[in-house]
Amino acid sequence: MFDDTITAIATSIGEAGIAVIRISGDDAIKVADRCFSAAGKGRLPLAEAPTHTIHFGWLMRGTRRIDEVLVSVLRAPRTFTREDVVEISCHGGALPARMVLETVLANGARLAEPGEFTRRAFLNGRMDLTQAEAVADLIHARSELAVQAATAQLSGGLSSRLREIRDELIDPLAHLEAHIDFPDEDIAPDTRIEMGLKLDRALCRIDALLKTSREGQILRNGIRTVIVGRPNSGKSSLLNRLLGQDRAIVSPIPGTTRDTIEEVANIRGLPILFVDTAGLRIAESEIEEEGIRRTREVRDRAELILHVFDGSESLTDEDVKLLDESQDKPSIIVWNKIDLSHRAKLPSDINAPLVEISCLTGQGIEALKDAIKDVVWSGAIEAEAVDATINARHQEALRRAREGTLLAKGSLDRVESMEFVAMELRIAIGALGEITGQTTTEDLLDQIFSRFCIGK
Repeated sequence: MFDDTITAIATSIGEAGIAVIRISGDDAIKVADRCFSAAGKGRLPLAEAPTHTIHFGWLMRGTRRIDEVLVSVLRAPRTFTREDVVEISCHGGALPARMVLETVLANGARLAEPGEFTRRAFLNGRMDLTQAEAVADLIHARSELAVQAATAQLSGGLSSRLREIRDELIDPLAHLEAHIDFPDEDIAPDTRIEMGLKLDRALCRIDALLKTSREGQILRNGIRTVIVGRPNSGKSSLLNRLLGQDRAIVSPIPGTTRDTIEEVANIRGLPILFVDTAGLRIAESEIEEEGIRRTREVRDRAELILHVFDGSESLTDEDVKLLDESQDKPSIIVWNKIDLSHRAKLPSDINAPLVEISCLTGQGIEALKDAIKDVVWSGAIEAEAVDATINARHQEALRRAREGTLLAKGSLDRVESMEFVAMELRIAIGALGEITGQTTTEDLLDQIFSRFCIGK
């Protein structure tokens, strides 16, 4: 528990129906009591209010009413931070919320740091570190699958998988520690075999989690998908179709798009960052030349490329060159304008999915979305695929846990000194503890919680 009381606006700044100011700490209720005046007969001070109750009244600054509010009183330990918590619901809007916050600060609270509420929840044992990270993932989720993955992690899905791995390592370590303490007692051959099986099972579980790293990256960060092609091939029209809105200007005049346009769309549950680019051709002006330079730059950083061609025209040498330049990246060939006569023919040496569409009529757009999902996800999306997805921090710690477990298994198989086996297992278990927060450092916590908004 902490000896100070913190506060912050917990909702987004801007015009809205309500805003919520959260207070947490030993003096949370006292701070709120100093600036709250309850309405109605038989009103009680907040200090005497039962836990998990809501009270109507006014937020006061001296004798002046700041706003009409609802105040929720939540007493420890059944709160988000496991401290006393008060949440003040006032009218939405940047000014009312700021005035309420300033009043609370003037009555004894201090402004919370980014992620400090969730950090206190972690440090007070309300959740482990993977669940705390899931709070940020849930806030920043950009697709339904990302929400599903974050919710599963917040509910302890990843923590449960990590506990299973840890249990497989703890039991052999206990046997080894006992053997080290009492060296006269040899480890029976069948016990040694069982220990090896446990380490094998732990390795299988670690490998299964490591395989989710790509899925986790996709769900958290999305896939950068660049739309390229010659002018007037239909790139901007395709972007508008995929977004379901007129985001890019569409014109029959070549070279309309001079800069890159970026928008995120939810494609079959996956967050896809689409980048519309300037048409690739010999530039006719300095501005167009700069747009083409930027197109090549974003294409080189793309994770997926949509090559858009005018299917009513034959491919040019420049088209084939563009395809060749992107052979090392996942790509989809998009024949546009299939509502017109079809003349284009794909070179035989191009190995990429081909989808025929019409941006004018919308034909083939759903098939293109399926193709994007298949290329990104490499197959059907199943529920278990998002039940436990790791991030880059988890991946690095799991790799160290895997290395330690492998070394321990090798030493065990070679009947080497039990001290070596135990040492490697301690390293593996310690790496797992870093993921959940059982073993961690202040610098790591600062790094993780700095990604949070101030109100969370």
